[in-house]
Amino acid sequence: MTGTTHKTRKGDIIRRFSPELGPYEDIYKDFHRHPELSTQEARTAKIAADHLEHNGYYVRRDIGGHGVAGVLDNGDGPSVLLRAEMDALPIEENTGLPYASKARMKDTDGLEKPVSHACGHDMHVTCLMAAAELLRDARSTWKGRLILIFQPNEERGDGARAMIQDNLYGHGDIPKPDVVLGQHVVNIRSGFVATRKGSCLAGKNVFEVTIFGRGGHGATPQFCIDPVVISAYLIVRLQSIVSREIDPNKMVLITCGSIHAGDAPNAIPNKAVLKVDIRAYSPDALERAVASFRRIVRAECEASGVTQNPSITQIESVPPLVCDNEVVAAITKEFKQYFGQNHIESMSLDTAADDFCILAPEGVPYAYWNFGSEDHKKWQKAHDEGRLNELPGNHSSKYAPLIEPTLEAGTHALALAALTFLAQGETRMEHLRH
Repeated sequence: MTGTTHKTRKGDIIRRFSPELGPYEDIYKDFHRHPELSTQEARTAKIAADHLEHNGYYVRRDIGGHGVAGVLDNGDGPSVLLRAEMDALPIEENTGLPYASKARMKDTDGLEKPVSHACGHDMHVTCLMAAAELLRDARSTWKGRLILIFQPNEERGDGARAMIQDNLYGHGDIPKPDVVLGQHVVNIRSGFVATRKGSCLAGKNVFEVTIFGRGGHGATPQFCIDPVVISAYLIVRLQSIVSREIDPNKMVLITCGSIHAGDAPNAIPNKAVLKVDIRAYSPDALERAVASFRRIVRAECEASGVTQNPSITQIESVPPLVCDNEVVAAITKEFKQYFGQNHIESMSLDTAADDFCILAPEGVPYAYWNFGSEDHKKWQKAHDEGRLNELPGNHSSKYAPLIEPTLEAGTHALALAALTFLAQGETRMEHLRH
């Protein structure tokens, strides 16, 4: 890898056992051409599971949907879990790549939609598959149990929870991990990695709210209870939670990203349906914002004279992602020594959410880092012109990760993080437990 140092025993292990990545570049392009929506990742899961079995892992399939868990038991030692998510997004790709997705799938709402890997999960799966081969080949250098998770349905916030509820660790074949590790590709420079202690990602609760009014002719509003007007007041009023109820030093975001009511311009509908996303870094701030949200929805409807209470249904719930400081410190030390200048010590605090931490049983430490995907010249030009915010990133139809050195850095970061704990055996794990 250009610019790296490899000045540690673990670096030597990575360099010695790293597989030829050419075939994995082809696998990545195949995944990119054939994305699958959340809960429908059957093809991706089969490829990942077959790969693990081919490399000697014990494999359990169809966990919490299309989830896959693989275990390589290599004697007494810690159990280390690595995770990659598999699902794509209902976004039409606009990258112009020769391997761009043209896929369309019927979503769970019954509508056919374009599909693309606009969040980079195809890169995640490919890196973990390559790391699986590397760590299998390097098994003479470490002891313990390596657990690899290919997770479905991350985008809708329910894949990790579904795997846990489907007894991921309850059958005895998949050991409870001692440490849980994951990563995400972002549009920093390709070949760079970035870590962060403590809070990394926001938690979120997503709600569907149905406001019940009384429909009628738009010419006679006095005989109606207009759910559209109630919704308009509600959407504005919800922002007062952020500005007037939450400590200004604590981040909270409240977004009403969807509102549907009626079809005719001269008819007041019977109901309006809103979807509201609430995010915060602090569990306490998130809990308070949600409580205020519920209070305001009910009060706004009561003030408007509704005859039926609103329906408030939680449709997504992801806790804030707060990395263990000691785990991050250990990984950061190894990353600095291995990647050299291709390392950014502090990843940006991000208001995105990821259900990764749900895979960590209570009391089990975890860490999560970023690795880069952007062409260096494009990044530098945007940086010099003050336009970094204009570079296509996750969830953009134009997001197109540079395959290399992104794939190599992501593969080596996963393997190096695992070896940080596997190679040093119980001594490091006992230290973390205490």
